[in-house]
Amino acid sequence: MRVYVPLTLSGLAEAYKTGELGSGPLVAYAVTPALREWYLSEDIEELEYAALNRAALASLRLLAADGEAVRRRVVVAVDVPDGAATSDPDRALDSAALGEVWVSGPVPLAKAAAVHVDAGDAEADVTAAAEALVAADGGDDDAQFVVDGAEDHELLWFATQEIATL
Repeated sequence: MRVYVPLTLSGLAEAYKTGELGSGPLVAYAVTPALREWYLSEDIEELEYAALNRAALASLRLLAADGEAVRRRVVVAVDVPDGAATSDPDRALDSAALGEVWVSGPVPLAKAAAVHVDAGDAEADVTAAAEALVAADGGDDDAQFVVDGAEDHELLWFATQEIATL
């Protein structure tokens, strides 16, 4: 099963140093039944892109919580065994938890398929979005517009061999 793990660049550096994304349970995003229902598509590539975007929003939340982190969203695509990722059925209808799964056990970085990171030109919009996140969560439409501005930036794709240079 492909899961998308939200990180920051410092979190990616730590994963590179230790060789694992975490010892579990680890929050990630995947194509879940609730995500399928919300996105209304049977195209697996579109559904995986939606899960990737959910992970990018979670990465933005990590940035908002860490004022020292470089303002670039980071998502690691990882293949885990079927059954290693589970969703919380009690949160299936919670829009904030769409696609959210918990991965049990350690997640070796060697299982990563790719890394997705913002380009440098996204930093200003990502910074503004991280600062506006709390207000957007509170229902402020102007703040939500700012948060959505970060989503206008496509995450770049990097091979796992490029992690060291990131």
